[in-house]
Amino acid sequence: MDVVVLLKQVPDPVEELEIASSGKAIDRERTRFVVSEADAHALEEAVLLKERYGGAVTAITLDIGEADDALYAAIARGADRAVKVVGEFPQFLESHQMARAFAKVVQGVKHDLVLAGCQAIDDLDGQPGAILAGYMGLPYVSVVTQVQVEAPDRAIVSKDLPGGVVMQLRVRLPAVVGVQSAEQPPRYVPVSKVRQVMRSATIEQVEVGASFQSTVAVRGIHRPEPSRRATMLQGGPDEVAGLVVQVLREKGVLR
Repeated sequence: MDVVVLLKQVPDPVEELEIASSGKAIDRERTRFVVSEADAHALEEAVLLKERYGGAVTAITLDIGEADDALYAAIARGADRAVKVVGEFPQFLESHQMARAFAKVVQGVKHDLVLAGCQAIDDLDGQPGAILAGYMGLPYVSVVTQVQVEAPDRAIVSKDLPGGVVMQLRVRLPAVVGVQSAEQPPRYVPVSKVRQVMRSATIEQVEVGASFQSTVAVRGIHRPEPSRRATMLQGGPDEVAGLVVQVLREKGVLR
């Protein structure tokens, strides 16, 4: 079972974002990037499949953010091969551009399954995986929480539906799957193991050219401006309680 995992680099959600001088994108040079959480689960599911059925896992990411760090960590977690996609990517990389870049590389890699996160913090519509499947002419299932191989050309995937309902689908391979969560949390690897991988592993580079015409025009990015501020109430419990009642009366909540 040969599995390809697509790893997307996203801004670290705990860091303060800086806007580029163009005003139309974040400043990549001053932004820390991490692997999207759902993609980390996709990698874990891929490694579980390899451990269960054999085969190999290939991790692929675009040369954006800390791409090398992401790929070395992927190898430390169980990936067998790491590929960095290099190209003249625009400041804002939308879903079609991303899927087109990945498709050019995935088509040249042996695969039975292509796993990707079902969404990312900067792409909540989950389109890249579906668009990739369209480019490659493969079936696609998203919001998946488990993949089981039934036969060399078939898999059963568990897909979450609203209301806590789980649907099981039989999918013909090869296929693209959008992973919501793996069967278990992504495994932890110590920094020492990642550093060991950095000394011994090799990251392949694949050039995809510079033809990335955007279908989305970004007019501007702005920081949110606070319109209201919180009022801190000082004093003892009785005094604060009285102030809360006073505020509620001023707002018309209490009479």
